[in-house]
Amino acid sequence: MPHSRRVREYKLSDVEKENFIRFQKQIQITFSNEGLLIQAFTHSSYVNEHRKKPYEDNERLEYLGDAVLELTVSQYLFQKYTTMSEGELTKLRAAIVCEPSLVKFANELDFGRYILLGRGEEMTGGRTRPALLADVFEAFIGALYLDQGLQVVTNFLSLHVFPKINDGAFSHVMDFKSQLQEFVQRDSTGSIEYKILQEKGPAHNREFVSKVLLNGETLGIGSGRSKKEAEQHAAKEALLKLKESK
Repeated sequence: MPHSRRVREYKLSDVEKENFIRFQKQIQITFSNEGLLIQAFTHSSYVNEHRKKPYEDNERLEYLGDAVLELTVSQYLFQKYTTMSEGELTKLRAAIVCEPSLVKFANELDFGRYILLGRGEEMTGGRTRPALLADVFEAFIGALYLDQGLQVVTNFLSLHVFPKINDGAFSHVMDFKSQLQEFVQRDSTGSIEYKILQEKGPAHNREFVSKVLLNGETLGIGSGRSKKEAEQHAAKEALLKLKESK
């Protein structure tokens, strides 16, 4: 486990203290160094208004959390999608760790409620500002890593982030042919084959129709402006059919 450096003690109100106790119960993780958790939720505007007190904002933790997220998500995708190319893995990871996704994760866990903000930031809606929420999520991951280690971070993401990947929340950036290949390999149900059924239209406006077969049985048919696009649409239809039959 990484060394948890000592963080300066925060003098919080009773409500703020209760909030952080409630949050730890909610995520079922108790921080050894609660100061790290509080720092993760401390915005620079709060520090600026409490200059006489030894508070630290969450920017350094955000930097660390960004790297820890990249690593843990990369490892999960690497192990889950064994046939996916480096380019496809990179695209999928980018969709998972981008600001809109981090904001969704933060909102689902009600992170906005716990942020320590300066009055000006509070009055201008900082508690719901996307960039601020995404930063806090990264800072929290950084704090969790320092306090509890990489395995606890992975466990946390396994509960709150990885299931969304499995449920197809990021399928808009995924290659359906790769997904279909993974699905079939996971169930060891046989081999996949693509066939072009039809080419029609003039050269400048060509349309292709493709089918995908599993062990010789047609699973999906799709059309597109290129063979590749037609095969992707056929694979998407096949995936839906396979998942419905589960």
